[in-house]
Amino acid sequence: MSMNDPLGDMLTRIRNGQQARKAVTAAPFSKLQESVCRVLQDEGYIRGYKVVDISAGKKELHIELKYDAGNPAIRELKRISKPGRRIYSQIKGLQQFYNGLGIKILSTPQGVMADHKAKAANVGGEVLCQVF
Repeated sequence: MSMNDPLGDMLTRIRNGQQARKAVTAAPFSKLQESVCRVLQDEGYIRGYKVVDISAGKKELHIELKYDAGNPAIRELKRISKPGRRIYSQIKGLQQFYNGLGIKILSTPQGVMADHKAKAANVGGEVLCQVF
């Protein structure tokens, strides 16, 4: 069975894992998903992630979820650009999320990065998701 939206699947696994109060959740590996996990780790929304070989040629991401006093560190995690409707934004037209408290993750020509780093680099791109 093929998956139409692997990034959306990973974000849903993170949301479900936090609702179930899991310490670690697993998702299939892709370079885009690894880049999004790196941004989430850099911004402090997850503890970390590891790439694990599960069999010959198959990898999996093990994502360590983060909690603060029993509450999930991620309050809202929403996919913006979907396979059926891609959303692109110039850096001038990119609005803040929760007045700058949340982040938007963009896929730019310089790689996957948070919105404040994209503004500093003055590059726009595809808005993948938003996190608060």
